[in-house]
Amino acid sequence: MTGKTLRLDIPLLLPEVEDAGDRCLETLERELLRHKGIFQAHVRTGHPPQLCIHYDPNLISLRDVEQLAKRTGSRFTSRYRHERIPFDSQVSADAANALALALEDLPGMLHASVNPAAGLVFAAWDTTRLQRQHIEHTMRKLGFEPVPVAVEHGGPEHEEQEHSHEHGSAPGFLPHAIRKRWTYILVALAGICFLAGWTGEQFLGLDPDISLFFYMVACLAGGYDIATHALPALLRGRFDTDILMLAAATGAALLGEWAEGAFLLFLFSLGHAGEHYALDHARNAVNALAELMPRTARTRRGEQIIEVPVKDLLIGDLVVVPPGEHLPVDGRVIHGRSAVDQSPVTGESLPVDKQPGDEVFAGTINREAALEVEVTRLARDSTLNRIMEMVANAQSQQSPTQQFTRRFTSRFVPAVLMLVAGVILLPPLLGWMEPERSFYTAMLLLVAASPCALAIGTPAAVLAGIGQAARNGVLIKGGVHLENLGELRVMAFDKTGTLTEGRFSITDILPLEGKNPDELLAVAAAVEQQSSHPVAQAVVEEAARRQLTLPSSRSMENLPGRGIMGTVDGDPVLLGTLRLFRETGWYEPDRALEHQLQALEAEGKTTMIVSRGQRILGLLAMADRPRPGVRKTLALLHELGMEKLVMLTGDNRQSAELIAGQTGITDIQAELMPEDKLLAIERLKEAWGKVAMTGDGINDAPALATATVGIAMGGAGTAVALETADVALMGDDLGKLPFAVGLSRASRRIIVQNLVISLGVIFMLIIAALAQGLALGSTVIIHEGSTILVVLNALRLLRYREPAEK
Repeated sequence: MTGKTLRLDIPLLLPEVEDAGDRCLETLERELLRHKGIFQAHVRTGHPPQLCIHYDPNLISLRDVEQLAKRTGSRFTSRYRHERIPFDSQVSADAANALALALEDLPGMLHASVNPAAGLVFAAWDTTRLQRQHIEHTMRKLGFEPVPVAVEHGGPEHEEQEHSHEHGSAPGFLPHAIRKRWTYILVALAGICFLAGWTGEQFLGLDPDISLFFYMVACLAGGYDIATHALPALLRGRFDTDILMLAAATGAALLGEWAEGAFLLFLFSLGHAGEHYALDHARNAVNALAELMPRTARTRRGEQIIEVPVKDLLIGDLVVVPPGEHLPVDGRVIHGRSAVDQSPVTGESLPVDKQPGDEVFAGTINREAALEVEVTRLARDSTLNRIMEMVANAQSQQSPTQQFTRRFTSRFVPAVLMLVAGVILLPPLLGWMEPERSFYTAMLLLVAASPCALAIGTPAAVLAGIGQAARNGVLIKGGVHLENLGELRVMAFDKTGTLTEGRFSITDILPLEGKNPDELLAVAAAVEQQSSHPVAQAVVEEAARRQLTLPSSRSMENLPGRGIMGTVDGDPVLLGTLRLFRETGWYEPDRALEHQLQALEAEGKTTMIVSRGQRILGLLAMADRPRPGVRKTLALLHELGMEKLVMLTGDNRQSAELIAGQTGITDIQAELMPEDKLLAIERLKEAWGKVAMTGDGINDAPALATATVGIAMGGAGTAVALETADVALMGDDLGKLPFAVGLSRASRRIIVQNLVISLGVIFMLIIAALAQGLALGSTVIIHEGSTILVVLNALRLLRYREPAEK
């Protein structure tokens, strides 16, 4: 079928949908396909992702398709909700899996995921079939206490959060002080009752019935939190790893080994409490970003300065920031000069001098003198708020290792239960073992095979890695990018503005014989003043320095990778490369001109031919310089295992080779069009597998989107960089790249270590259980110890520092 295609940016069509893989988009596609004339609708990944609608123009017009898509999108947005629901973080990975499955089963739920380490539920649902209160009711039934949305991220109502957080599965009628410490109270009660029963039985001659009472209380206290999510999940036909522990404790009780069962549940609850306590450190490292945002600001109202909530500030308001305080807004300095510590946002180690006209960011610290700042972004749109939003969204994505462990666990737990049933039934039937001994061995297997460490080890490492990166001015948008960045051997770079400062200066103005140098520069500047490219800025700045009067210019057209076209006083003007002039037919062979071009480019300069009315006026040459410290940065990347560092540039080869020699680049691909950069990335991916691309996030968007990991420079200053890349260096500092790569490599190592530890302990304990080489108590100690060990191992990432040059 022949037809036409309409492409619409998903962020504009559906503002709530943040991921091109969102299953809600499938629902929208199905709704569009119901209309006559539309025969295909699908999502096209990229930056931004797009919804492609293929239609028959004989049956439906382009305008009707566009209006239908927008109407459907608007109706879709009002009908389907996407929310991030924070909850009490005192839960295990198994409880989180049980909650995710329970939420997925709700009628009208499109998709749901739970991150126990971050304490967040990510849900999308149909509001005509499901209401938020039903979601919260399901969460509470499984022991999750939702935190009001208004207090998320340490907002102004922070005090309210203190009263609704960390209640876990505590009954609602209990006093707040008890509910807040419920998990630790249960652990303490289980431990005290177990010790009372065991000590009294062994050493004090306590009546067996009284000892049994203590053991039963210990079992109830130790197993309460587990039962609140494991039993409802079991009733739904879902098995998680904690059900194995409950089964083991129940089996011990049936054998009359109440002390064993009480000890097992006490140690298991103690291990969970230790796991929660350790994970809180990682979660707090991320949530600490919210503490950088002041709740109020001093704003000037006429001659008065009054204090108002930050959320009430409007664009254009004037905010006064005394020295020593955090800036409450993104804005532009109007009055005052001071040094500002930007490390909380950009990771820069030294304060940056700010003066009138300079940009400042919310969350940074004014060090020396009072500043008066004009608000340029609302509080919800500030750089710091966008960072917190993206860090939170990153936690909803599962890394490849997390996906593997989830698939493994979903198959492993039922297999263990089948093995346990076999161990209970077969040995007695075959006469190999007494029924009691066989049952006890099966209980050992239940404890040994519970993959708690496997379930929590990777999310803890991802949370710690992303949190540590954000605290140091590097935004990594998900576990998949963290892992991919840790596996790279090849990294490509844009030249201008990435490897170099991106600030060109005119070095040569060479008019053709009989032409005026000022006319040459004025004509070029008249057209270039409509462009924001660094080359254009250099031309305009030089004309301003010479105080030239520029002629009238209109109809500027950018020719990516080649030059620019426009009109000056009605005459057509063309500026660009020799290649452009040959393609347009405006060039007649001129050996002298070509020799001049070759000589300038041999010096590493960027050249531009300028013509007016199809008459060549002359040449402009300019030069850019490598960024300070870029050679050290690339040397560190080599030491971290990068085998190939590739420069991709539209500039001439001589200029590229000069910069490569000054920076340490290993490979050069020059004179590339934007689409050529995309093809170069695809070829590198074919040869090396995974490839990173580092650029400015604007001109390099196609290459950034195609690369395995797209890395954008200067994320703190540009929304485009934040939206385009998988990784954003918040300060315009390439020197943060070795930190990002080193942290990702360390994260990858710790993820692998945690896998080896958890799987190794599981299989070691299974063998020991089958060989009856360990008692139940020893098995529980080793099992819970491995869980705490993998979390503590992940927390090492919170101490990761920048690699030093050897």
